[in-house]
Amino acid sequence: MIAVTIDNIQVEVEEGTTILQAARKIGGKIVPPAMCYYSKLKGTGGKCRSCLVKIARTSNTDPRPAAKLVASCSTPVQDGMVVQNITSPEVIETRKAIVEFLLINHPLDCPVCDQAGECDLQDFTYEHGLDTTRYEEDRREFNQIDIGEKIKLHMTRCILCYRCVYTADQITDKRVHAVLFRGDASEIGTYIKNVVDNDFSGNVIDVCPVGALTDRTFRFKSRVWFLNTVNAHRDCDKCSGKVTAWMFGNEIYRITGRKDQFGEVEEFICNECRFEKKDKSDWIIEGPRKIERKSVISQNHYEIKAKQSVIKPLEGKVEPLT
Repeated sequence: MIAVTIDNIQVEVEEGTTILQAARKIGGKIVPPAMCYYSKLKGTGGKCRSCLVKIARTSNTDPRPAAKLVASCSTPVQDGMVVQNITSPEVIETRKAIVEFLLINHPLDCPVCDQAGECDLQDFTYEHGLDTTRYEEDRREFNQIDIGEKIKLHMTRCILCYRCVYTADQITDKRVHAVLFRGDASEIGTYIKNVVDNDFSGNVIDVCPVGALTDRTFRFKSRVWFLNTVNAHRDCDKCSGKVTAWMFGNEIYRITGRKDQFGEVEEFICNECRFEKKDKSDWIIEGPRKIERKSVISQNHYEIKAKQSVIKPLEGKVEPLT
């Protein structure tokens, strides 16, 4: 085990652990934001630069600071390393610039975007962004296309994090989409208009940090903060069958994979569970899912209301919610 200090908090981790993984072991505000890194997928990270941190001390054998900020998601820790994240004014200012860069082409269409309320870029901008932008050029624009029977691609919103490409490459067969072209012409697309169609293709929706890839069966049906979110499972011969069900009353509006505290899917689920099992009778409801307090989804006594939708009402007079 080796010791690393992040924002004046020391933690012991195994050799080969990255700075971001070490920070996640501490938790809280110490954890740098990540828009492209995904611990469940090999090769991710190092593209969005959102997780840049300052190394004030390289190691016990090399007390010099790093020459520049480094990507915490791809930089392994060393014994005695001292890292500054939210305690470094340089890191804070750089994050503001990164937000501004990510929003150069990203449209400000949150009022009509299905990802609103659960968008990583929205949260990142709120916590680290500037109030204004200096960008005056025309934004890139793309037509919305269907890259499968169940998936809508809104390339205008894409920040080229590559998560969906890695997901399709590592958990599905015969990947048909990738990042095409280079520079400011880069875009997510399919080869010769192929469609994304396999048993686990729906997972590209869950890993997308913005509203570039959305569920066509759920689009514009409801805002996520109007729905009760519960854990559910079923016997499935393709995946674990453990999901999050988004319900309004007794009606299931959509099914997604369960995500951890860092917004990453715990276990990828198949398309049958995601798209075809929308009846409450298809699932064993476990109970309300814990939602972070800061999330808009958790507002207005979320957990109390969720419990009422999955348990038998009490007999007699029930006091109204306050």
